[in-house]
Amino acid sequence: MWVGSYTADAGRDGVGVGALTVSADGQVAWAGVGAAASSPSFVAVHPELPVVYAVAEAAETVAAYRQPNAASPTLEPFGEPWPAGAAVCHVAVAPDARYLTVTCWGDGRVLLYELGADGSIGSRFEGAPAVDPHAATARAAAVALAEAGLPQTLPPRVSRAHASLMLPDGRIMTTDLGFDLLRVWNYVPVTTPETGVARGLVLDHEVELPFGSGPRHMALHPNGSVLVVTEYSIEVVVVRVGAAPTSGGGYGIASVGPATNGGARAGDSAAEIALSGDARFAYVGVRGSNLVSTLRIDEAGAVHPVADTDSGGDWPRHHAVLGRLLLVAHERSSDVTAFELDPETGVPSGPIGSLAVAAPTALVRAR
Repeated sequence: MWVGSYTADAGRDGVGVGALTVSADGQVAWAGVGAAASSPSFVAVHPELPVVYAVAEAAETVAAYRQPNAASPTLEPFGEPWPAGAAVCHVAVAPDARYLTVTCWGDGRVLLYELGADGSIGSRFEGAPAVDPHAATARAAAVALAEAGLPQTLPPRVSRAHASLMLPDGRIMTTDLGFDLLRVWNYVPVTTPETGVARGLVLDHEVELPFGSGPRHMALHPNGSVLVVTEYSIEVVVVRVGAAPTSGGGYGIASVGPATNGGARAGDSAAEIALSGDARFAYVGVRGSNLVSTLRIDEAGAVHPVADTDSGGDWPRHHAVLGRLLLVAHERSSDVTAFELDPETGVPSGPIGSLAVAAPTALVRAR
């Protein structure tokens, strides 16, 4: 497993991109430092080549790294870092390896970088900025609070792109946590003068989520639905093609439900969502309450909370499913914990393994 982290430029003591090994019985061991990168808060791997991509959140860049020896976790820089955006926080690679996408929490930018046949980064395109679909609602809420003499407790409405997901039909879905918005894009590899469509990242359509929900991360279900975890409302929104009566080939909301069995608490913020190997269950990490919620996915694709499990540390920022194991990265307590998943109920038990890892932020399976 590759593990991202926060380093000195983010006020933490992470070492960069690290490497872990995980045994079948859940024992987690440190394999070494892959690259002494600056705050690589998220990483992604090339689907075919020994190339790893990492964002540098504080430095506002994305970079490629080569793994010259499969027996060693050591990574070498593969070209110069490319400019990204403020608080760049996520990177994902297309299944056909033609490009990668990057999202930026600080300024809302959505970026696409074309990749060469060798996995190197070769060009950069920026998507159109988002427009807040709930601007009028936000203004009305602010006025109502002011008229009632209450403090302005609503967070500022600022575009905050947070993650991207490659869809089965070749489109790309991104979340905008600040504008409660899902955005669906097309990659256009060649400019078409007849239509005026330029090469790059072209917006296809958008899906408005409930005001104040804060869509953060996504998981693709084999049935084609996308499960979206919302950071602010602590819910799971299920979207699928044709769910809205007028959506045509676009996505619409199919269902919305709570992400936890016990309900959200003050100060909670949801983080990651991941599916079990058989896609019967979803797992949501909640920071604050420090739990991982197990949700059952029914035949219609809706989710139902089953159980909340203590995550075994402080601030479960990210987690990953490896067969019958669930690994959880705790940003604040600086550890990675392992749980065993019950094949019938899906509920994790443990921890059955734990390893001290400085300020971990992401867990991604290596090739």
